[in-house]
Amino acid sequence: METLIPIINRLQEVFLTVGSEIIQLPQIVVVGSQSSGKSSVLESLVGRDFLPRGSGIVTRRPLVLQLINVSPLQERLKIENGHGVKQNVQNSYPGIKAEEWGTFLHCKNQIFSDFQEIRKEIEAETERSSGDNKGISPEPINLKIYSPKVLNLTLVDLPGITKVPVGDQPEDIETQVQEMILSFISNPNSLILAVSPANSDLATSDALKLAREVDPDGRRTLLVVSKLDLMDAGTDALEVLLGRVIPVRLGIIGVVNRSQHDINTQKSLEDSMKDEQAFLQRHYPSLASRSGSRYLAKTLSRLLMHHIRDCLPDLKTRVTVLSAQYQARLNSYGQPVEDHSATLLQIVTKFASDYCNTIEGTARYIQTSELCGGARICYIFHETFGRTLQSIDPLGGLTELDILTAIRNATGPRPALFVPEVSFELLVKRQIKRLEEPSLRCVELVHEELQRIIQHCSSFSTQELLRFPKLHDSIVEVVTGLLRKRLPITNDMVHNLVAIELAYINTKHPDFTDAGQVSASVNSQQAESLDGGKRWKNEKLAEEKAPAAGFGSPSKGQAINLLDTSVPVARKLSSREQRDCEVIQRLIKCYFLIVRKSIQDSVPKTVMHFLVNFVKEHLQSELVGQLYKQPLLQGLLIESQDTAQQRTEVAQMLEALKKASNIISEIRETHLW
Repeated sequence: METLIPIINRLQEVFLTVGSEIIQLPQIVVVGSQSSGKSSVLESLVGRDFLPRGSGIVTRRPLVLQLINVSPLQERLKIENGHGVKQNVQNSYPGIKAEEWGTFLHCKNQIFSDFQEIRKEIEAETERSSGDNKGISPEPINLKIYSPKVLNLTLVDLPGITKVPVGDQPEDIETQVQEMILSFISNPNSLILAVSPANSDLATSDALKLAREVDPDGRRTLLVVSKLDLMDAGTDALEVLLGRVIPVRLGIIGVVNRSQHDINTQKSLEDSMKDEQAFLQRHYPSLASRSGSRYLAKTLSRLLMHHIRDCLPDLKTRVTVLSAQYQARLNSYGQPVEDHSATLLQIVTKFASDYCNTIEGTARYIQTSELCGGARICYIFHETFGRTLQSIDPLGGLTELDILTAIRNATGPRPALFVPEVSFELLVKRQIKRLEEPSLRCVELVHEELQRIIQHCSSFSTQELLRFPKLHDSIVEVVTGLLRKRLPITNDMVHNLVAIELAYINTKHPDFTDAGQVSASVNSQQAESLDGGKRWKNEKLAEEKAPAAGFGSPSKGQAINLLDTSVPVARKLSSREQRDCEVIQRLIKCYFLIVRKSIQDSVPKTVMHFLVNFVKEHLQSELVGQLYKQPLLQGLLIESQDTAQQRTEVAQMLEALKKASNIISEIRETHLW
């Protein structure tokens, strides 16, 4: 199981190269307040001085520290010379003549055997990203330390929790530090190493407070009580170390840090550890074997290995799922264009096919939120247009006054014995004309839907168009132009349909009721209502004696214009006037319904033939004719910068995921137990 931590370290390297946080790897995150002893704890784990020191906030960037156990130099030299047993080739590191050394991810192929140089490089890299104003940066520094004295570990050192900005620090430095810490410890695969000094009240520990926010059960938290030797005289941390003050699930370990005097006098860490063990034996003999820096290192290594073992199945599943997702994304971006002609023809053909399929209802991507394409056109024909025609009243806008006026105008100076046919034609044409506006509106609605299909195909069906903005715009322009050219032609044909109906009023239409039958029916109904016709005769005599108001003889010296003469609305019509009006109304209604039925049937057919079907049949040839020109090919197939960048990023991430999958597959079941 010792191989698990190096494998996680390799995974960490793989994903750091692509700057991704989509994979949450197991690691130990060190959290503590300023001057809580975090740096001393880390240096005791390494056994060397290598971290920057000073007043105020010193750690200003996350430090991802990978400790890698290697064979001593003498053994590695024997292996290189062929005198040793090659038990582990990866542990040999040929060509490196140092007992201990470090490497940085940002310093390729550079070996740091002097740990003072490691400290200087951390300081320089911190200032490069964070500046020299004590500000912080979330960009991590990745450091590997190879030593025969360390155990395999992966730790993340974070800036110390601070309360008050110092010097040029931003006013919200406390919030910035807490947000950075929470971003690391929120990872459910991380272990939290909370460092709290023994000479402060544990109940007010900022490190434990942040840990409780993301790990309320304490399943991922280990508490380190530092500076045991600095407690007030007569007090000790026994109750704290035994977990009786604040229990911590993974345990509480006490350590003794080097004092500032020890650091100034360059006291070695080996001597400090000896003094630490002596102090623990004197003051905490019952806990000496379970305290101290060496025990902390072993505990952290053991906890991390078991934690990696528990996280590994989910990690493997996560890598597999992400690999499939990123492979699909990479496929959607397509390959870089090599043959411009073939690529253009392929995209144009696919767009035309998707456009036609959307109309036919056989598109690959079918919307479920609203009607689209052919379904919407069908709705326009039979719901919108059909209901609009059905709602038109055959006699709408036509009053009895209009009918009587038309009858009199059609008879000229002679009184009419019968209802004149000219008045019927005049009035029915006026009603038929009302069918033209909804018919043209139907054409407009279908045209708008054909325009919407362009965007539908661009967004859902033809993903390649997103790669080439100029080609997309050109295709939209060509299709829009084709629709624009067909629109007036279709409008003219629909206008002609109404004009044809107006050109000849076919009173011999098989479905049209004969005028004589209508007149006889009206006379029969009127005779019954007038009690055998007597009332009608009396009214006739009355008419002869006293002409109706509004149509009587003009006064002496007064001229009359029949076109301006109107029947008063309040006047009751005579029986003959009622009969004539009803005859005309019945004839108009009968003939209007015939024409409306014909228009309702012929307009959709006209729109389909002259607009929809024409566009379907000529779309591909129009696109090829307009766009397949050698001078245009290079310009049309220029990818957007976003697409090229996204393809590169996705390809890098996919490569990282493949490497991660290969690394994880090296783990056999026997390694887990």
